[in-house]
Amino acid sequence: MMKAKLEYIWLDGSEPTQGLRSKTKIAKDFSGKLEDCPMWAFDGSSTNQAPGGSSDCLLKPVAIFPDPDRKNGYLVMTEVLNADHTPHVTNGRATIIDEDEDFWFGFEQEYFIYDSETNLPIGFPKNGYPKPQGPYYCGVGGSKVYGRAIVEEHLDMCLEAGLNIEGINAEVACGQWEYQIFAKGARSAGDQIWVARYLLERTAEKYGLAIELHPKPLGKDVDWNGSGMHANFSNSVLRTCGSKETYNKICEAFRPVVKEHIAVYGAYNDQRLTGKHETASILDFSYGVSNRGASIRIPVATVEGGWKGWLEDRRPASNADPYKVAARIITTVHGIK
Repeated sequence: MMKAKLEYIWLDGSEPTQGLRSKTKIAKDFSGKLEDCPMWAFDGSSTNQAPGGSSDCLLKPVAIFPDPDRKNGYLVMTEVLNADHTPHVTNGRATIIDEDEDFWFGFEQEYFIYDSETNLPIGFPKNGYPKPQGPYYCGVGGSKVYGRAIVEEHLDMCLEAGLNIEGINAEVACGQWEYQIFAKGARSAGDQIWVARYLLERTAEKYGLAIELHPKPLGKDVDWNGSGMHANFSNSVLRTCGSKETYNKICEAFRPVVKEHIAVYGAYNDQRLTGKHETASILDFSYGVSNRGASIRIPVATVEGGWKGWLEDRRPASNADPYKVAARIITTVHGIK
């Protein structure tokens, strides 16, 4: 009798940034299909999601991937429900009301790899700073790149799990990296980002290192880039309109709802969105062709393609919930009259 290990993954109730939790269920003669993953429960009083006197929360499986690090293993992404099967208040996936594959999302997930002993990014000396930014972005060599073994292992794991990871690169700051995931549909994109984050955290465990998703972990005033999760998005209109005016209209729709977007674009994002280090100020809204200092960048490939392509919202922080980011973008675009 074959027994499978199902790793149920969910988001906890930590504030202001939710964390990942997981636990293993052993299943007999498991088919490998999502529909055969049973509902499960957990102690919400231990994850800031329920009081001790009524602590049961439910885990509803929503996506499944083979677990590349376990024999007969599967990664089961779940969303949290209350005991009455309604969405829990911490369930960002449930905020995606208008869902279909017309919206495509490509998230660029930046992060730092941290040394748990020094509490600094790898590559940083115990006292002071490494050489200034410049040579680290897409760099190569032992004096410029740190943590490649973790990053390569994570890339292989994502590919083996069937995640649609489209690339990796060393980022601008020392010890900072990025991966990109694309999916058709907001929920699918969010599922895959979260599972990729889970695999990254678990991979770092092996090396005694930690993953830092704070958007400005080195402080607001230092001359080091922060970390974002740039949201590239399109729908059928953006992919086919061939109209600069339409693109401008869609971009302008974001201007009156800046506060609503920033509210779900990650905690401490004010420390990152300063108008420096390839960001727009959190107090402003702007857009422009090939402008990485704008709130929304219109890629040059979109313009060269005859105004058929996508937009990049550069404001989401590295610790943002991709479900909530996608939900807000869809709401704004659909609100255009």
